[in-house]
Amino acid sequence: MTPPAGPFDRVNRVRLATLPTPLEAGPAIGRGTSLWVKRDDLTGLGGGGNKARKLEFLCGDARARGAGALVTVGAAQSNHCRMTAAAGATLGIDVHLVLSGDEPNDVQGNLLLSRLFGASLHFTGTHESDWHALESARRSLTDELEAAGLAPYSIPIGGSTPVGAVGYAAALVELMDQCDAARIAPAAVVFTSSSGGTHAGLLAGRALLAAQDIAMPPIVAIGVAKGVNLGRPDVVDLGNEALGLTGHGDVAIDPDDVEIDPRWIGDDYAVPTAAGDDAIIWAASQRGWLMDRTYTGKGLSGLLGLAEEGRFGPSDHVVFIHTGGWPALFAEQGRPD
Repeated sequence: MTPPAGPFDRVNRVRLATLPTPLEAGPAIGRGTSLWVKRDDLTGLGGGGNKARKLEFLCGDARARGAGALVTVGAAQSNHCRMTAAAGATLGIDVHLVLSGDEPNDVQGNLLLSRLFGASLHFTGTHESDWHALESARRSLTDELEAAGLAPYSIPIGGSTPVGAVGYAAALVELMDQCDAARIAPAAVVFTSSSGGTHAGLLAGRALLAAQDIAMPPIVAIGVAKGVNLGRPDVVDLGNEALGLTGHGDVAIDPDDVEIDPRWIGDDYAVPTAAGDDAIIWAASQRGWLMDRTYTGKGLSGLLGLAEEGRFGPSDHVVFIHTGGWPALFAEQGRPD
């Protein structure tokens, strides 16, 4: 299943994650479908999660460019911000986090960890779903740090750039090797999508393997942010740019391979749903898997819903990529009732 030698060696990288992450068998779902969970909550860095894979390449790029600081942005309970703070602590690079809302009197969850990792926290007063305003604040802070001579490396929400997406192209190759070893051919790979970078990377990895005439499963995104549900960013363009960085610009993602199920978001990004809360409780009680209300709980609710609808049969295997998020359980309103 391994693609041509060194497909990701052309992209600067630092080692931050504990890889490969396990592929675990879970209980049957729906009409008897076999569930497998790719444990990317166990990537190690700063409490684990999918962002570690992106940050290996983003920080590799930052180091190659001589960056004196990392700047990124997200909600106060952002997993990406927490893990960027951990990456900075690991590499000895200052980290500045642009965050939604006002500074709380009591820091909890991801925010507590970001502070423990030594990041500088910049609260904007902005609502966590107003990504446009948050990105504007990131660019403004980046300009300020640039003017101060700090050579900042600025990372958009979720690390969703072509460089970051390379991390999930590599992840899909890793996953398919594990499926081969387990002697399963997944009927689908399902995951939670918000800023689009993980999705773009998975599609890039799928295209890279399909170009070798390897049969590949559908990549099914459960969209939990309004932008990605409307096709923003364009994950095909993002994934194709990632392929170009790896030296495989001759390989292209088929737009027909993009599947985003928007039905599980609820009222908005980061607004809990009853189905998501039920999925969190189910995951914890079935296998001790810890999931959050913004991302993985909603993503798993989508997979369980698809299984109940009959998308998968009793002889099928389906993989859910657990992208992390457990620290948010320990924040205010982070736990299901």
